[in-house]
Amino acid sequence: MKVKFDQLLVFLGFSLSCLLFFASYAGFWDRFSPGGKWQTNKSDNFDNREKIAYFNGQILSLPKEYTIKTESNVLGKNDSAKRIEIDLTAQRLWAFENNKVIYSFLISSGKWGRTPTGHFRIWIKLKYTKMEGGSKLLNTYYYLPNVPYAMFFYNETVPKWKGFGIHGTYWHSNFGHPMSHGCINMKTEEAALLYYWTRPELGDRQSVLASEENPGTPVVIYGEAPNE
Repeated sequence: MKVKFDQLLVFLGFSLSCLLFFASYAGFWDRFSPGGKWQTNKSDNFDNREKIAYFNGQILSLPKEYTIKTESNVLGKNDSAKRIEIDLTAQRLWAFENNKVIYSFLISSGKWGRTPTGHFRIWIKLKYTKMEGGSKLLNTYYYLPNVPYAMFFYNETVPKWKGFGIHGTYWHSNFGHPMSHGCINMKTEEAALLYYWTRPELGDRQSVLASEENPGTPVVIYGEAPNE
């Protein structure tokens, strides 16, 4: 009986050593995770040092800084009730103000990663940010500097660090079909309209963090994305 117990201890020790070895191997979790390592750079400035992007196995040239002009909400100026609804089945976003549709846009939701459903709220708006993630082994790696007009949302079960957002898109134009790793992709000019319409209100800034005095717009996401 003691021999079998000793053999079991040896086996468990060997298994634990193997697990620790692989876990410490550089890139292990990135290689075997569909989403891989996700990160977003919280800087809101256009980075002129970046020259290329990488998406869906292709190297892309970066566009120049956007000069889209639209009126910004002044803090406290607009007290109307606003909300965003996103239907993943239809791949469409609606912006409501006092239950009246202000905008209706095609979007691209998650293809290589699921877009969460439920009730959310925008917690930060960044005019530019960098996104990187996916898995090189699974050919889902992406590197996207200067992502424009990003509006990140969260709720009790989808924390802020998950990095789900609505933003402009320069790396594809296949809107109306799932094309993202979980975020909501929009045409850049349409994302700009939404960026300046949503709360938290920007005032005279180009990016803003939501607060109790300046809360973010509610976002409702429902439906199921087509399996394309």
